[in-house]
Amino acid sequence: MNTSFFSTIETALPDPILGVTEAFRADPSPDKVNLGVGIYQDGTGAVPLLACVKEAAKRWLAQEDTKAYLPIDGVASFNTATQHNLFGSASQALVEKRVATIQSVGGSGALKLGIEFIRLAFPQTNVYVSDPSWENHRVLFEAAGAKVLTYPYYDPQTSGLRSDAMLETLRAVPSGSVILLHACCHNPTGVDIGKEEWDQVAEICSQRGLIPFLDIAYQGFAVGLDEDAYPIRLFVDKGLTFLVASSYAKSFALYRERAGALSVVTGSSKEAAAVTSQVKKIVRTIYSSPPSYGAQIVSIVLNDPTLREQWINELSAMRTRIQEMRQHFVNELRVALPNHDFSFILKQRGMFSYSGLSAEIVRELRAKNHIYALESGRICVASMNTKNVQYICKSIAEALSK
Repeated sequence: MNTSFFSTIETALPDPILGVTEAFRADPSPDKVNLGVGIYQDGTGAVPLLACVKEAAKRWLAQEDTKAYLPIDGVASFNTATQHNLFGSASQALVEKRVATIQSVGGSGALKLGIEFIRLAFPQTNVYVSDPSWENHRVLFEAAGAKVLTYPYYDPQTSGLRSDAMLETLRAVPSGSVILLHACCHNPTGVDIGKEEWDQVAEICSQRGLIPFLDIAYQGFAVGLDEDAYPIRLFVDKGLTFLVASSYAKSFALYRERAGALSVVTGSSKEAAAVTSQVKKIVRTIYSSPPSYGAQIVSIVLNDPTLREQWINELSAMRTRIQEMRQHFVNELRVALPNHDFSFILKQRGMFSYSGLSAEIVRELRAKNHIYALESGRICVASMNTKNVQYICKSIAEALSK
Protein backbone atom coordinates (compact mmCIF):
# COMPACT_ATOMS: atom_id res chain seq x y z
CA MET A 1 0.00 0.00 0.00
CA ASN A 2 1.30 3.44 -0.90
CA THR A 3 1.98 5.96 1.87
CA SER A 4 -1.11 8.07 2.50
CA PHE A 5 -0.94 11.65 1.32
CA PHE A 6 -2.61 12.62 4.60
CA SER A 7 -0.33 10.87 7.07
CA THR A 8 1.25 14.13 8.24
CA ILE A 9 -2.06 15.91 8.92
CA GLU A 10 -2.39 16.81 12.60
CA THR A 11 -5.68 16.85 14.45
CA ALA A 12 -7.02 20.40 14.78
CA LEU A 13 -7.67 21.85 18.19
CA PRO A 14 -11.38 21.75 19.10
CA ASP A 15 -13.42 24.91 18.66
CA PRO A 16 -13.61 26.64 22.07
CA ILE A 17 -17.41 26.81 21.92
CA LEU A 18 -18.34 23.69 19.98
CA GLY A 19 -15.82 21.70 21.99
CA VAL A 20 -17.69 22.52 25.21
CA THR A 21 -20.95 21.31 23.69
CA GLU A 22 -19.32 18.08 22.54
CA ALA A 23 -18.02 17.44 26.05
CA PHE A 24 -21.46 18.24 27.48
CA ARG A 25 -23.14 15.75 25.17
CA ALA A 26 -20.69 13.01 26.21
CA ASP A 27 -21.35 13.61 29.92
CA PRO A 28 -23.82 10.98 31.25
CA SER A 29 -24.74 12.99 34.38
CA PRO A 30 -28.48 13.74 34.72
CA ASP A 31 -27.59 17.04 36.41
CA LYS A 32 -25.47 18.42 33.58
CA VAL A 33 -26.06 21.99 32.36
CA ASN A 34 -24.62 23.57 29.22
CA LEU A 35 -23.96 27.28 29.77
CA GLY A 36 -21.53 27.38 26.84
CA VAL A 37 -24.15 26.86 24.19
CA GLY A 38 -24.91 29.66 21.70
CA ILE A 39 -28.62 29.10 21.20
CA TYR A 40 -31.83 30.24 22.84
CA GLN A 41 -33.72 27.69 24.91
CA ASP A 42 -37.20 28.07 26.35
CA GLY A 43 -38.27 27.46 29.94
CA THR A 44 -38.22 23.69 29.42
CA GLY A 45 -34.69 23.68 27.99
CA ALA A 46 -35.86 23.09 24.43
CA VAL A 47 -35.03 25.10 21.32
CA PRO A 48 -38.44 26.45 20.30
CA LEU A 49 -40.10 26.09 16.92
CA LEU A 50 -41.89 29.41 16.53
CA ALA A 51 -45.56 29.35 15.61
CA CYS A 52 -44.98 31.87 12.83
CA VAL A 53 -42.29 29.58 11.40
CA LYS A 54 -44.64 26.59 11.49
CA GLU A 55 -47.29 28.52 9.58
CA ALA A 56 -44.81 29.87 7.05
CA ALA A 57 -43.48 26.34 6.50
CA LYS A 58 -46.96 25.09 5.68
CA ARG A 59 -47.45 27.89 3.20
CA TRP A 60 -44.10 27.31 1.55
CA LEU A 61 -44.68 23.58 1.24
CA ALA A 62 -47.99 24.29 -0.47
CA GLN A 63 -46.54 26.77 -2.96
CA GLU A 64 -43.03 25.46 -3.70
CA ASP A 65 -43.00 24.20 -7.27
CA THR A 66 -39.30 23.70 -8.08
CA LYS A 67 -35.98 22.63 -6.62
CA ALA A 68 -33.94 24.64 -9.12
CA TYR A 69 -30.97 26.68 -7.90
CA LEU A 70 -31.63 30.08 -6.41
CA PRO A 71 -30.00 33.13 -8.02
CA ILE A 72 -26.48 33.74 -6.77
CA ASP A 73 -27.64 36.61 -4.55
CA GLY A 74 -30.55 34.60 -3.13
CA VAL A 75 -34.28 35.14 -2.62
CA ALA A 76 -35.12 38.67 -3.77
CA SER A 77 -38.06 39.09 -1.37
CA PHE A 78 -35.86 37.93 1.52
CA ASN A 79 -33.18 40.48 0.65
CA THR A 80 -35.71 43.31 0.42
CA ALA A 81 -37.38 42.35 3.71
CA THR A 82 -33.95 42.18 5.35
CA GLN A 83 -33.16 45.70 4.17
CA HIS A 84 -36.41 47.01 5.66
CA ASN A 85 -35.72 45.16 8.91
CA LEU A 86 -32.23 46.61 9.28
CA PHE A 87 -32.54 50.10 7.82
CA GLY A 88 -36.24 50.88 8.18
CA SER A 89 -38.63 51.00 5.25
CA ALA A 90 -38.27 54.77 4.86
CA SER A 91 -34.46 54.75 4.91
CA GLN A 92 -32.96 57.25 2.50
CA ALA A 93 -30.33 54.69 1.55
CA LEU A 94 -33.08 52.31 0.43
CA VAL A 95 -35.00 55.02 -1.37
CA GLU A 96 -31.85 55.87 -3.31
CA LYS A 97 -31.10 52.15 -3.91
CA ARG A 98 -27.67 52.51 -2.35
CA VAL A 99 -27.74 49.24 -0.40
CA ALA A 100 -26.48 46.02 -1.92
CA THR A 101 -27.89 42.99 -0.07
CA ILE A 102 -26.89 39.40 -0.79
CA GLN A 103 -28.38 36.37 0.96
CA SER A 104 -25.70 34.40 2.77
CA VAL A 105 -25.22 31.08 4.49
CA GLY A 106 -26.05 32.39 7.96
CA GLY A 107 -24.35 35.21 9.80
CA SER A 108 -20.97 33.50 9.55
CA GLY A 109 -21.45 33.33 5.80
CA ALA A 110 -22.22 37.05 5.73
CA LEU A 111 -18.99 37.78 7.61
CA LYS A 112 -17.10 35.53 5.21
CA LEU A 113 -18.50 37.31 2.15
CA GLY A 114 -17.81 40.66 3.78
CA ILE A 115 -14.17 39.99 4.58
CA GLU A 116 -13.54 38.44 1.15
CA PHE A 117 -15.01 41.56 -0.47
CA ILE A 118 -12.90 43.78 1.79
CA ARG A 119 -9.76 41.84 0.87
CA LEU A 120 -10.65 42.25 -2.80
CA ALA A 121 -11.39 45.96 -2.62
CA PHE A 122 -8.88 47.01 0.07
CA PRO A 123 -6.17 44.30 0.16
CA GLN A 124 -3.78 46.22 2.44
CA THR A 125 -6.27 47.25 5.11
CA ASN A 126 -6.31 45.85 8.65
CA VAL A 127 -9.36 44.77 10.63
CA TYR A 128 -9.94 45.86 14.23
CA VAL A 129 -12.19 43.79 16.50
CA SER A 130 -13.26 44.43 20.08
CA ASP A 131 -11.27 42.96 22.97
CA PRO A 132 -12.83 40.46 23.53
CA SER A 133 -14.97 39.47 20.56
CA TRP A 134 -16.68 36.36 19.24
CA GLU A 135 -13.88 33.87 18.57
CA ASN A 136 -14.99 33.25 15.00
CA HIS A 137 -14.46 36.89 14.01
CA ARG A 138 -10.69 36.57 14.23
CA VAL A 139 -10.69 33.07 12.72
CA LEU A 140 -12.78 34.11 9.72
CA PHE A 141 -10.85 37.28 9.04
CA GLU A 142 -7.39 35.77 9.43
CA ALA A 143 -8.37 32.82 7.23
CA ALA A 144 -9.10 35.38 4.50
CA GLY A 145 -5.60 36.80 4.90
CA ALA A 146 -6.49 39.90 6.89
CA LYS A 147 -4.37 41.18 9.75
CA VAL A 148 -6.59 41.40 12.84
CA LEU A 149 -5.91 43.91 15.61
CA THR A 150 -8.01 44.87 18.63
CA TYR A 151 -9.48 47.94 20.25
CA PRO A 152 -10.28 48.17 24.00
CA TYR A 153 -13.81 47.18 24.91
CA TYR A 154 -14.55 45.25 28.11
CA ASP A 155 -13.37 46.37 31.55
CA PRO A 156 -13.16 43.40 33.98
CA GLN A 157 -12.83 45.81 36.91
CA THR A 158 -16.20 47.46 36.32
CA SER A 159 -17.80 44.68 34.25
CA GLY A 160 -18.67 47.46 31.82
CA LEU A 161 -17.48 49.26 28.70
CA ARG A 162 -14.03 50.85 28.41
CA SER A 163 -15.62 53.68 26.47
CA ASP A 164 -12.84 56.27 26.84
CA ALA A 165 -10.10 53.82 25.87
CA MET A 166 -12.18 52.50 22.99
CA LEU A 167 -12.82 55.95 21.55
CA GLU A 168 -9.21 57.04 22.06
CA THR A 169 -7.95 54.00 20.19
CA LEU A 170 -10.40 54.44 17.32
CA ARG A 171 -9.25 58.04 16.92
CA ALA A 172 -5.71 56.75 16.37
CA VAL A 173 -6.57 53.91 13.98
CA PRO A 174 -5.11 54.45 10.47
CA SER A 175 -7.53 55.76 7.86
CA GLY A 176 -9.04 53.05 5.69
CA SER A 177 -9.02 50.47 8.48
CA VAL A 178 -12.03 48.21 8.98
CA ILE A 179 -13.72 48.37 12.39
CA LEU A 180 -15.84 45.34 13.35
CA LEU A 181 -18.64 46.49 15.65
CA HIS A 182 -21.36 44.50 17.44
CA ALA A 183 -24.59 46.38 16.78
CA CYS A 184 -26.27 44.96 19.90
CA CYS A 185 -26.03 42.09 22.42
CA HIS A 186 -22.25 41.98 22.35
CA ASN A 187 -20.90 38.45 22.16
CA PRO A 188 -19.34 37.35 24.49
CA THR A 189 -19.74 40.05 27.16
CA GLY A 190 -23.35 41.24 26.90
CA VAL A 191 -22.00 44.79 27.38
CA ASP A 192 -23.31 47.10 24.65
CA ILE A 193 -22.18 50.48 23.37
CA GLY A 194 -24.60 53.21 24.49
CA LYS A 195 -26.24 55.77 22.19
CA GLU A 196 -23.87 58.54 23.25
CA GLU A 197 -20.85 56.37 22.46
CA TRP A 198 -22.40 55.24 19.17
CA ASP A 199 -22.72 58.88 18.13
CA GLN A 200 -19.02 59.38 18.85
CA VAL A 201 -18.03 56.17 17.05
CA ALA A 202 -19.95 57.33 13.97
CA GLU A 203 -18.26 60.72 14.11
CA ILE A 204 -14.81 59.13 14.44
CA CYS A 205 -15.45 56.79 11.52
CA SER A 206 -16.53 59.76 9.41
CA GLN A 207 -13.60 61.98 10.38
CA ARG A 208 -10.93 59.27 10.22
CA GLY A 209 -12.18 57.57 7.05
CA LEU A 210 -12.73 54.21 8.77
CA ILE A 211 -14.83 51.40 7.29
CA PRO A 212 -17.42 50.12 9.79
CA PHE A 213 -18.42 46.46 9.56
CA LEU A 214 -21.46 45.91 11.78
CA ASP A 215 -22.36 42.42 12.97
CA ILE A 216 -26.00 42.10 14.05
CA ALA A 217 -26.82 38.51 14.94
CA TYR A 218 -29.26 39.30 17.76
CA GLN A 219 -31.60 41.99 16.49
CA GLY A 220 -34.61 42.12 18.81
CA PHE A 221 -32.88 40.45 21.77
CA ALA A 222 -31.68 43.66 23.48
CA VAL A 223 -34.55 46.18 23.46
CA GLY A 224 -36.53 45.77 20.23
CA LEU A 225 -36.14 45.48 16.48
CA ASP A 226 -35.90 49.20 15.74
CA GLU A 227 -33.97 50.07 18.89
CA ASP A 228 -31.37 47.37 18.26
CA ALA A 229 -30.81 48.66 14.72
CA TYR A 230 -29.97 52.14 16.05
CA PRO A 231 -26.28 52.15 15.07
CA ILE A 232 -27.07 50.95 11.54
CA ARG A 233 -29.59 53.72 10.97
CA LEU A 234 -27.34 56.26 12.68
CA PHE A 235 -24.48 55.43 10.32
CA VAL A 236 -26.81 55.90 7.33
CA ASP A 237 -27.95 59.28 8.70
CA LYS A 238 -24.29 60.30 9.14
CA GLY A 239 -23.65 59.56 5.47
CA LEU A 240 -21.26 56.68 6.12
CA THR A 241 -20.65 53.79 3.74
CA PHE A 242 -20.27 50.46 5.53
CA LEU A 243 -21.03 46.74 5.72
CA VAL A 244 -23.61 44.84 7.78
CA ALA A 245 -23.64 41.09 8.48
CA SER A 246 -27.04 39.94 9.72
CA SER A 247 -28.56 36.64 10.78
CA TYR A 248 -32.02 35.22 11.54
CA ALA A 249 -30.71 32.16 13.39
CA LYS A 250 -31.54 33.56 16.82
CA SER A 251 -34.51 35.83 16.13
CA PHE A 252 -36.39 33.12 14.20
CA ALA A 253 -34.83 30.15 16.06
CA LEU A 254 -33.78 28.93 12.60
CA TYR A 255 -30.31 27.80 13.57
CA ARG A 256 -29.89 24.94 11.12
CA GLU A 257 -31.47 26.77 8.16
CA ARG A 258 -28.57 29.27 7.81
CA ALA A 259 -30.56 32.35 6.84
CA GLY A 260 -28.38 35.46 6.81
CA ALA A 261 -27.36 38.36 4.62
CA LEU A 262 -24.54 40.74 3.82
CA SER A 263 -25.62 44.32 3.19
CA VAL A 264 -23.25 46.97 1.88
CA VAL A 265 -24.27 50.62 2.14
CA THR A 266 -22.68 52.47 -0.77
CA GLY A 267 -22.63 56.02 -2.10
CA SER A 268 -24.96 55.53 -5.08
CA SER A 269 -27.12 53.01 -6.91
CA LYS A 270 -24.31 52.61 -9.44
CA GLU A 271 -21.89 51.69 -6.67
CA ALA A 272 -24.44 49.26 -5.18
CA ALA A 273 -24.75 47.48 -8.52
CA ALA A 274 -20.96 47.22 -8.81
CA VAL A 275 -20.62 45.87 -5.26
CA THR A 276 -23.39 43.33 -5.90
CA SER A 277 -21.58 42.08 -8.99
CA GLN A 278 -18.31 41.62 -7.09
CA VAL A 279 -19.89 39.84 -4.11
CA LYS A 280 -21.78 37.55 -6.49
CA LYS A 281 -18.44 36.57 -8.01
CA ILE A 282 -17.19 35.71 -4.52
CA VAL A 283 -20.31 33.64 -3.85
CA ARG A 284 -19.73 31.76 -7.10
CA THR A 285 -16.27 30.68 -5.95
CA ILE A 286 -17.48 29.41 -2.55
CA TYR A 287 -20.97 27.85 -2.84
CA SER A 288 -22.50 29.21 -6.08
CA SER A 289 -25.96 29.86 -4.64
CA PRO A 290 -27.51 29.88 -1.15
CA PRO A 291 -30.00 27.42 0.37
CA SER A 292 -33.66 28.18 -0.18
CA TYR A 293 -35.79 26.96 2.71
CA GLY A 294 -34.77 29.25 5.57
CA ALA A 295 -34.85 32.38 3.44
CA GLN A 296 -38.28 31.48 2.07
CA ILE A 297 -39.65 31.01 5.60
CA VAL A 298 -38.24 34.34 6.77
CA SER A 299 -39.52 36.08 3.65
CA ILE A 300 -43.05 34.75 4.10
CA VAL A 301 -43.16 35.89 7.73
CA LEU A 302 -41.66 39.34 7.16
CA ASN A 303 -43.86 40.09 4.16
CA ASP A 304 -47.16 39.04 5.79
CA PRO A 305 -48.41 41.65 8.31
CA THR A 306 -50.16 39.07 10.50
CA LEU A 307 -47.23 36.66 10.62
CA ARG A 308 -44.78 39.50 11.14
CA GLU A 309 -46.76 40.71 14.14
CA GLN A 310 -46.84 37.17 15.49
CA TRP A 311 -43.08 36.92 15.05
CA ILE A 312 -42.49 40.21 16.86
CA ASN A 313 -44.57 38.93 19.78
CA GLU A 314 -42.69 35.63 19.90
CA LEU A 315 -39.37 37.43 19.69
CA SER A 316 -40.46 39.73 22.50
CA ALA A 317 -41.34 36.70 24.62
CA MET A 318 -37.86 35.25 24.10
CA ARG A 319 -36.24 38.57 25.01
CA THR A 320 -38.42 38.92 28.12
CA ARG A 321 -37.61 35.39 29.31
CA ILE A 322 -33.88 36.10 29.04
CA GLN A 323 -34.30 39.30 31.04
CA GLU A 324 -36.31 37.44 33.68
CA MET A 325 -33.62 34.77 33.93
CA ARG A 326 -30.96 37.45 34.41
CA GLN A 327 -32.98 38.78 37.33
CA HIS A 328 -33.59 35.30 38.73
CA PHE A 329 -29.89 34.43 38.40
CA VAL A 330 -28.80 37.59 40.22
CA ASN A 331 -31.42 37.09 42.95
CA GLU A 332 -30.31 33.51 43.59
CA LEU A 333 -26.64 34.52 43.68
CA ARG A 334 -27.43 37.37 46.07
CA VAL A 335 -28.91 34.86 48.52
CA ALA A 336 -26.19 32.24 48.01
CA LEU A 337 -23.30 34.75 47.98
CA PRO A 338 -24.34 37.85 49.95
CA ASN A 339 -20.78 39.21 49.91
CA HIS A 340 -20.50 39.09 46.10
CA ASP A 341 -22.11 41.65 43.80
CA PHE A 342 -23.43 40.22 40.53
CA SER A 343 -25.81 43.11 39.78
CA PHE A 344 -23.75 44.03 36.69
CA ILE A 345 -25.38 41.06 34.95
CA LEU A 346 -28.65 43.01 34.91
CA LYS A 347 -27.01 45.75 32.83
CA GLN A 348 -25.88 43.32 30.16
CA ARG A 349 -28.11 42.50 27.20
CA GLY A 350 -28.80 39.55 24.98
CA MET A 351 -28.17 35.86 25.39
CA PHE A 352 -24.70 36.03 26.92
CA SER A 353 -23.04 37.30 30.05
CA TYR A 354 -19.44 37.75 31.07
CA SER A 355 -20.01 36.28 34.51
CA GLY A 356 -16.64 37.19 36.02
CA LEU A 357 -15.98 33.52 36.81
CA SER A 358 -12.32 32.59 36.41
CA ALA A 359 -11.09 29.77 34.21
CA GLU A 360 -10.22 27.83 37.38
CA ILE A 361 -13.78 28.14 38.69
CA VAL A 362 -15.21 27.19 35.30
CA ARG A 363 -13.07 24.04 35.25
CA GLU A 364 -14.16 23.16 38.78
CA LEU A 365 -17.85 23.61 37.91
CA ARG A 366 -17.37 21.30 34.98
CA ALA A 367 -15.49 18.59 36.88
CA LYS A 368 -17.54 18.64 40.08
CA ASN A 369 -21.00 19.88 39.09
CA HIS A 370 -21.24 18.97 35.38
CA ILE A 371 -21.87 22.65 34.55
CA TYR A 372 -20.25 23.61 31.26
CA ALA A 373 -19.18 27.16 30.40
CA LEU A 374 -16.40 28.82 28.41
CA GLU A 375 -13.15 29.37 30.30
CA SER A 376 -13.48 33.08 29.56
CA GLY A 377 -16.41 33.06 31.98
CA ARG A 378 -18.99 33.59 29.25
CA ILE A 379 -22.29 31.94 30.07
CA CYS A 380 -25.50 31.68 28.07
CA VAL A 381 -28.30 33.12 30.20
CA ALA A 382 -30.81 31.79 27.66
CA SER A 383 -29.92 28.23 28.66
CA MET A 384 -31.06 28.86 32.24
CA ASN A 385 -34.56 28.05 33.45
CA THR A 386 -36.43 27.79 36.74
CA LYS A 387 -35.44 24.12 37.03
CA ASN A 388 -31.67 24.58 36.80
CA VAL A 389 -30.89 28.14 37.93
CA GLN A 390 -30.90 27.30 41.64
CA TYR A 391 -28.52 24.39 41.08
CA ILE A 392 -26.26 26.61 38.97
CA CYS A 393 -26.14 29.33 41.63
CA LYS A 394 -25.61 26.85 44.47
CA SER A 395 -22.70 25.30 42.57
CA ILE A 396 -21.16 28.71 41.84
CA ALA A 397 -21.52 29.68 45.50
CA GLU A 398 -19.76 26.53 46.67
CA ALA A 399 -16.90 27.10 44.23
CA LEU A 400 -16.43 30.76 45.20
CA SER A 401 -16.75 30.16 48.95
CA LYS A 402 -13.62 28.03 49.20
